[in-house]
Amino acid sequence: MTLPLDFQRMMTKQFGKEEYDKLAEALAMPAPTSIRVNKEKDFLPSMLNVPHSPIPWCTEGFYLDKRPAFTSDPLFHAGCYYVQEASSMFLAHILRHYVEEPAVALDLCAAPGGKSTLMLSQLPAGSVLIANEAMRQRANILAENITKWGNPNCIVTNNYAEDFGAFSQTFDVIVCDAPCSGEGMFRKDPDSISEWSLDNVDTCWQRQRDIVSNIWHTLKDGGLFIYSTCTYNSLEDEENVAWIAKTLGAEVLSCHPQEDWSLTETNTHFYPHRTKGEGFFISVLRKTASAEDNDDLRHRKHKEKRRNGKPNTKIPAELKSWMTNSEDFTITEDEEAFRAFPTAYLPLYQQAKSQLKVVHAGIELATVKGKNLQPCHSLAMSNHLHPEAFPSVEVEKAQAIAYLHTEALQLPDGTPRGYVLLTYQGHPLGFVKNIGNRANNLYPAEWRIRSGYIQ
Repeated sequence: MTLPLDFQRMMTKQFGKEEYDKLAEALAMPAPTSIRVNKEKDFLPSMLNVPHSPIPWCTEGFYLDKRPAFTSDPLFHAGCYYVQEASSMFLAHILRHYVEEPAVALDLCAAPGGKSTLMLSQLPAGSVLIANEAMRQRANILAENITKWGNPNCIVTNNYAEDFGAFSQTFDVIVCDAPCSGEGMFRKDPDSISEWSLDNVDTCWQRQRDIVSNIWHTLKDGGLFIYSTCTYNSLEDEENVAWIAKTLGAEVLSCHPQEDWSLTETNTHFYPHRTKGEGFFISVLRKTASAEDNDDLRHRKHKEKRRNGKPNTKIPAELKSWMTNSEDFTITEDEEAFRAFPTAYLPLYQQAKSQLKVVHAGIELATVKGKNLQPCHSLAMSNHLHPEAFPSVEVEKAQAIAYLHTEALQLPDGTPRGYVLLTYQGHPLGFVKNIGNRANNLYPAEWRIRSGYIQ
């Protein structure tokens, strides 16, 4: 691996020659593989049949001794686990330490969904999350991963930070994994090496300050702001944190690492020559200054964009029977689909539909097909799918892979006609419609796997 000369000079100045040489040596080694299990779907890492070991700062995280063919594992597509870099799972440790009550949270730069799915698992029960991504294609990937994770207390949006102008003093927790120069991705993503430059570093630290400035007013006084990057340089990391604290009004808090993790109390850096993982930086701040002191966005007028669901829609009674804990949800009809969202946070959802581009929210239950209701894949993935709502058929791996390729399937004789839930090792994969001689595949066409089946 040939690293840019300017990067070598910058890091040598920052670390010293001896420490930089250790970093460069580590960057030439293969990257470790790690996953985080979905505790709501009763998945155990032993199901992968790969030797594994725990990640110390995340109880649901595990290192794998080798990298399986994840694309060919139906349980991966069923949302039973997420392939996530180990260092970034440190967010779980921070949330456990600081967030004890149900929270309204925002993951501002959320794609592809690692930190968002972690937050959905780690935040106290009764919390709600807006997972936002500015780039449309990446927002769709984020929505896919959120849907597979199965937690309905989430709204996925496709917006820039400045679009949240009407959300003053809304969030208890904001996670901002800011777009950065990507130095911590060098050994996982060779393209990040060729894209790196001092000019790009300069562009990034300024853009990061703009993003934080535009979202700061949405954080409640006393709320937590968790800032992270996947880069090493102090311009994008320590200096930006100091700027946030001084300019916007915040106190830098301890990340409370354990002594044997080789991490600093504040402005915590993960380096691949010190910890088993990729390059990562994270810092926790508590907002001390009020929005009135720092921000004039709250005084601006915001044009409301009405995108609410259809009023006075008659909701089919059978939809509630498809869900567990249906009394906790409000069902609406929204753009030809019936959707369930937690009633406790319905005003937030309605505000998001009014002010933001909502890509996904809650549980998409069904669409109308002629005179009938067709269950949606979001329902199949949901942790609130009622286990007796639909007949189910357990499939072997070859059939599961064929299903994920969106092929038509043959179901066992005696399978009821109509909508049938396919399961693999007891975990829902999605719906088919059994018409007798075959079963029409209802797996989302845009999600179908394209790589070959690997034994």
